[in-house]
Amino acid sequence: MKHLRVVIISGLSGSGKSTALKALEDIGFYCVDNMPVVLLPKFLEIQSDPAKQIDQVAMVMDLREKSFLEKYPRVFNRLRQQGYRIEVIFIDANDEILLHRFSETRRVHPVSVKGSVMEGVRLEREMLFPLKEMADWVIDTSSLNVHQLKDAVQRAFLASSDKKRLIVSVVSFGYRYGLPADADVVFDVRFLPNPHFIEELKPHDGHHPGVRDYVMATDEAKGFIQRLFDLMDFIVPLYEREGKARINIALGCTGGHHRSVVMANQLGGYFSEKDYLVNITHRDITKS
Repeated sequence: MKHLRVVIISGLSGSGKSTALKALEDIGFYCVDNMPVVLLPKFLEIQSDPAKQIDQVAMVMDLREKSFLEKYPRVFNRLRQQGYRIEVIFIDANDEILLHRFSETRRVHPVSVKGSVMEGVRLEREMLFPLKEMADWVIDTSSLNVHQLKDAVQRAFLASSDKKRLIVSVVSFGYRYGLPADADVVFDVRFLPNPHFIEELKPHDGHHPGVRDYVMATDEAKGFIQRLFDLMDFIVPLYEREGKARINIALGCTGGHHRSVVMANQLGGYFSEKDYLVNITHRDITKS
């Protein structure tokens, strides 16, 4: 029962807790957002069933649950006494950054006083100070973008893993919506046959077997993907040798629905088979 690794993500609103949770999900954690702390013991009891084959869970717990502050010390201590491995990640950022993030998203701060975001940030920081003091990990995201935060979290929890350390991010996109700003390498796959012009394939995206088979059927597609694999075999070890933490590879077609999705999935699968940690994103797949 006590083999479970339990990671609790908490911290200030707008600091990046959802990104941290997604980072752990990408490396194999079973993840839950906003679980009431009083349900944690029963949840762990259920997940400890060997038949579930789950050995690491992560969840976000914060002030969205009204009783969290009152009950988490007692619940965490009891679980530790029972032998559970409870680790707490506290995600933080400075007040100015949090204010800017709330201004950009126009969200209401969950503990704001009369709608004042800054007062909400200050009050939440004061309320969560004891939890920050007991946290096993404190990550300040003030100067981190989304990818850097994911890297920080994943590297912390992959320390004992046999996964290769370079993180590979593969993104499909549509040139219609612009280039991904953080791409290290960009490949244009608009030379491939376009399923958009095939009536029965047009409504589907690149995950659909028919679309995938259509795109990959040509000698051009097969030649391109093999040459792409060969290029990755050459350049990725060089990135690793230089100590680079992540490589962001973008593949683009016109709308980001068909060809780029197929090729991103092909490339992501290639890296996964080589035991790299891979994040695949299809940026524009839902855009019309």
